[in-house]
Amino acid sequence: MNDRKAHDAIWMLQTKRADFSAIATRFHISPVTARIIRNRDVVSEAAIEKYLNGTLRDLYDPHLLKDIEQAASIIKDAIDAGVPIRIVGDYDIDGVCSTYLLYQGISRCGGRVDYQIPERIRDGYGINEAIIRKAAADGIDTIVTCDNGIAALEQIALAKELDMTVVVTDHHEVRRNEEGQQVLPCADAVVNPKRDDCDYPFPEICGGVVAYKLIQVLYEHSGIPMPECEDMLEFAAIATVGDVMPLKDENRIFVKWGLRRMPQTRSIGLKALVAACGLDIHSLSAYHIGFVIGPCLNASGRLQTAKLALELLLCRDETQASSLAEDLRELNEERKSMTANGVEQALALAEERYADDRVLVIFLPDCHESLAGIIAGRVREAWNRPTLILTRSEDCVKGSARSIEAYHMYRGLCGVQDLLLKFGGHPMAAGFSLREKDIDEFRRRLNEQADLKPEDFIPKIWIDAAMPLEYISENLVHEFAQLEPFGQGNEKPQFAQKGLLIRNVRVLGKNRNAVKLTLLTEHGLSMDGLLFTEGDRFLDEMGDRRQIDVIYYPDINEYRGRQSLQIIIKKYKF
Repeated sequence: MNDRKAHDAIWMLQTKRADFSAIATRFHISPVTARIIRNRDVVSEAAIEKYLNGTLRDLYDPHLLKDIEQAASIIKDAIDAGVPIRIVGDYDIDGVCSTYLLYQGISRCGGRVDYQIPERIRDGYGINEAIIRKAAADGIDTIVTCDNGIAALEQIALAKELDMTVVVTDHHEVRRNEEGQQVLPCADAVVNPKRDDCDYPFPEICGGVVAYKLIQVLYEHSGIPMPECEDMLEFAAIATVGDVMPLKDENRIFVKWGLRRMPQTRSIGLKALVAACGLDIHSLSAYHIGFVIGPCLNASGRLQTAKLALELLLCRDETQASSLAEDLRELNEERKSMTANGVEQALALAEERYADDRVLVIFLPDCHESLAGIIAGRVREAWNRPTLILTRSEDCVKGSARSIEAYHMYRGLCGVQDLLLKFGGHPMAAGFSLREKDIDEFRRRLNEQADLKPEDFIPKIWIDAAMPLEYISENLVHEFAQLEPFGQGNEKPQFAQKGLLIRNVRVLGKNRNAVKLTLLTEHGLSMDGLLFTEGDRFLDEMGDRRQIDVIYYPDINEYRGRQSLQIIIKKYKF
């Protein structure tokens, strides 16, 4: 059971059908690009047109969101009355961007507005009783939540008892009662695309996009030109990528056009953060948001307070912004180091103690609880098994879980809920707490109840097309750029070719972490392939073998002003 090598995964070829030649002719693209689009479940002509050429005009009308008119009217009335408004956000990147959007939008309309972001360790997720009582003590008239609030039934009821007006904006799942009916908080307006009575055509938007659309309607009520709202588009894009929303439908448009807007951002702090990360603001991709900028914004909420990230984004002084950006970058480096240590410990424990477990339950008592989810994800990737990382908290043990397709994590926890103090989540991820004395029983019962077979632990890698290297051209590589942004739900295309001959191999980099292969096809075409891996381990594995099958993505290599085609190798088999 303990065979976890990535290249032992099953390679699966997509077999979705369509008239690829007709699609190619209609949209002036190659048949292979047409196939990729179909593989992403983009089927109708209108959907393909929006996928390839969608603009801001293709975004859905915000008025389709249930209660959004009511929410905008409530906020406008509070602004006109001059009463204090408080935004309650969340400590992750979506919550920070949502808070930024609402704060900037309400301020622009003349509102007396401030914000409160819960502390991850002290407050936990979302609005709580202490935040509400503090708002009442501060004389707050109207509370507006963002990226949270939909499940805060008791807390919102308390705010109403204390005579405050409450607007909830959120995108998380709505609670249901035993009869399966949704139960909404008793707020004055509840804006959430996942409401059953909401006709919004694409419910998979993040909290930042919900906030953006509310500001659009508020600007309409306030007579502010819509281009001013579009000046904040990049924050809806950052929130979408950072919250790992599917890059489909209008999410792709938000991200595509938000990235284009980044060089013109009015946020001095965002520019400073991009510079501190060593990136060029004119050539940012969704990857940079998800893996460089986003983690820096998240790091403050994990290790200190998310208010640092918001303070940076709202900063109007270049010197101060540079200093704050550097602080966040350093905080993220600290977070990365702590995460690496946690991952190393967890993998060692998995190998030593739990190699035969179907579900990995690993207790890291000294690990920072905010890192448990990241560590669980890394261990899950390495072992391809459901993974739960537990850390010691003040009066209990807290845990974060990441799953595989074959195991419904939330249902798994439901089967042991008598051991849990608190839990929540969905099929692929969950959070929970329990008493330390119950850990062994928790591990035993989760494994006992897990209906998992050995084949469930073998990862599958999906290939878009078996594409010979002869098919690759510079035009094709440029055409694939039309399919960006890549990410969750719109993955970067992957192609495969078998039986390539290795003519030459070199290990590159001062850390010897890249391998350059000169490859030859059976028809005599020579092309370079670049593989990012431990070079010496690759050479040992290769031995005397000279034939290789690869999963790859085509690329253009630029060196000293010359361009040549190459492939980036993602997976391989000898």
